[in-house]
Order: sequence, then C-alpha cells, then structure tokens
Amino acid sequence: MANDALIVTIKRPKGEDGYRTFSVRLREPVVNRMNDISRETGRSRNELIGLFLEYALEHYTLERGENDV
Repeated sequence: MANDALIVTIKRPKGEDGYRTFSVRLREPVVNRMNDISRETGRSRNELIGLFLEYALEHYTLERGENDV
C-alpha cells in the first residue's frame, strides 16, 4: 500500500541561509549600468551586486596616506 504521509520539513528561520538583506544607495548612472548588464546577462541586479562585491573584496588593496596611523 502506498504511503500517504504528508512530509513537512523544518524551515530555517529567516537569516539563517547565509544571506543578509540591507539597503544600498547608488547613483543613477550606476543603476543604469547595472540594468544594462542585467538585461545583457540575464542575471538579476542582486546577483550582479553580489558578484561584483565578492570580486572587489578579493581584489582590494588598502592604501594609507602619510597622515594615516
């Protein structure tokens, strides 16, 4: 006989999927470029922002000036 049980899994609380949500203010030309790239690649702006931020974090260099401690 077939098992007619409804299986329900436990849902993780919001924020426990490794992602965080926050707001970012961007200038209009940046948003326009993001929209263009989004249309061209078929990726969402959110996806692109994540990719660009990951790249920047992996490739940034901190440059200190003479007056910096």
